[in-house]
Amino acid sequence: MTLSGYREEELVCNRASLIIHGGTEEERRSWAQEAARNFDVELVEVRQVADLVGALRQRNGVLFIPDAAKLGREAQGHILRCLQMQEERPKVVVGVSGAADAALARGTLREDLHYRLHQAQVDLQKDGLRELLRRRWSLQAEQLALKAAAVKAAEEKARADAEARRPGTVTRTLPKTRKTVSSARKPAARNAVPR
Repeated sequence: MTLSGYREEELVCNRASLIIHGGTEEERRSWAQEAARNFDVELVEVRQVADLVGALRQRNGVLFIPDAAKLGREAQGHILRCLQMQEERPKVVVGVSGAADAALARGTLREDLHYRLHQAQVDLQKDGLRELLRRRWSLQAEQLALKAAAVKAAEEKARADAEARRPGTVTRTLPKTRKTVSSARKPAARNAVPR
């Protein structure tokens, strides 16, 4: 990640499109999934050139390209035009296997696309970043599991309540308990007439 650009934790939660490089494809995908969760949208993954143009027409969301080199330079040109021309567009996460500079030197990453995104790069090979991300993702997985369990419990309770209210359902209610006052402490009636 370049020092003059966005920090990784900013990129995961803002709308800026970016290049993510280094690490495994699964780690790049996990990072893109975290970004999608921040915007409460589904992650759209594009592996084929034929699917790219339609995916870029989305007005919002997160679009993940696992390896831009496999799409080719013409498809990368479509990504670049989307970034330059579309005002409302998805957050585009462009994955590159290996280092972005190495892909640029090999010619598998377009120079103009790299230039457009050079301030927004996540380098998964940066010291300590992968371990930080793994800890963050495990914490998020625990939180998602707790949230899913709470939603499931609420749904089950609502279903049980609806079942109890269904016509023809016998429900047992406990009688209300009466408070008894002992006769020795029974207060006298106010307007009692002596006999």
